[in-house]
Amino acid sequence: MSNAIVGIDLADAKQMVVVCDHDSQVLARRTFRCPAWKLGTALDWAAKQAGAAGFAGATVACEPTGHRWRVLGQLAAEREMPFVCVQPVVTSWARRSEDLTWDKTDEKDAVLIARLTAQLRCYVPEPVDEEWGRLRHLGARRMQLLTESGRQVQQVRALLECVWPAALQAARQPFRSVTWTAALSVLFDRDGGDLARARRLGLERWETAIRREVVRRGRTRPCLRIARLLFAALEDSAGVTAHRRGALERVGLILSDWHETHRRLEDVQARMTAFLDHHGLTGLVVSIPGISPLGAAAILAETGDPHRFASARALVKHAGLAPREKLSGAFVGRTKLTGQGRPGLRLAAWRAVWGAQRANPVYAARFTHLTTRETNRLSVTQAQAVIAAAILRQLHAVVTTGRPWDPRIAAHGTRTAQVAPLAA
Repeated sequence: MSNAIVGIDLADAKQMVVVCDHDSQVLARRTFRCPAWKLGTALDWAAKQAGAAGFAGATVACEPTGHRWRVLGQLAAEREMPFVCVQPVVTSWARRSEDLTWDKTDEKDAVLIARLTAQLRCYVPEPVDEEWGRLRHLGARRMQLLTESGRQVQQVRALLECVWPAALQAARQPFRSVTWTAALSVLFDRDGGDLARARRLGLERWETAIRREVVRRGRTRPCLRIARLLFAALEDSAGVTAHRRGALERVGLILSDWHETHRRLEDVQARMTAFLDHHGLTGLVVSIPGISPLGAAAILAETGDPHRFASARALVKHAGLAPREKLSGAFVGRTKLTGQGRPGLRLAAWRAVWGAQRANPVYAARFTHLTTRETNRLSVTQAQAVIAAAILRQLHAVVTTGRPWDPRIAAHGTRTAQVAPLAA
């Protein structure tokens, strides 16, 4: 109560700053036409206005949109001014509930941010840590490359379905087959996508070229079945032949980009796992059967340092995997997940489920129980969401306590006869 509240509506080159007391009475207001990095002058001005009004200091508040709020947070920290954030969705709800209109101006938003802060409808943002911040940026880069890789695969698939569908039928999962991708590299690098020229090469020389490319990629030998099916597909005339030459040339260019994307992805993933090694976390996270160092690093890149969460349940809420109840009188609604928090964290936990569910006996038993019990039986997707939340809770436990994963604790001390073999 000893600090005034400085509400700031951030923009590119125009910043609206208001200084308010705890009753939302505006003590001073001013527009600063400058980028976020020059808001130090605005903070100094706000501190003087707060002091002139009899306050001991000033608390800075803004919405965490874009990158400018981090700049403002650092400027406030340099001046030892408390810094909090107000969620934009809270601001939106408050704006409509106050006057039932959609009115929106910079000055009104700045006052509204200050008012919500006075009502304690704000939060202290994650503290800036250089090491954990680096992991977060690596995780963001990995997500970008995964999205780019998926987009490139879909482009190649669509083009081949149009002009050369037989190529996709040569392998059950063509883009996961080293032989299939190596054969396409031979086709485009050696023959420029000319199917007739590749067919004149002959089956024996075709297999030799593919074997050489597979070995260059670190494998020992190709799958000759796929190589022969792809060679037979060279004679297939199905597809839009008028577009075949141009589309195949485009496929070759996209495949080159795809290989480069994978190279960058492997480099980023190696940096992420090296972070775990450097901080002595690898042994802890892999003590959970089914969790790989990369999977754990992807989760930790979204959470930041788990020590900042007061409990494991707070981490689950941060991911939006906590259930929400709907009870009113005699009415009992359907329980669903909140779906709030960080979508990236929810996705990273969801990806970890697929390996953990099969390799971890505790998770497998839990999944079977949830999907087969007589009362309140869950669907497969619902049970997997429960496993994802369990992974987050137990990953939080092993990192914050420094103790390896214990199957007995993970199983809540039940089913002793089933869990005992896990300890061995």
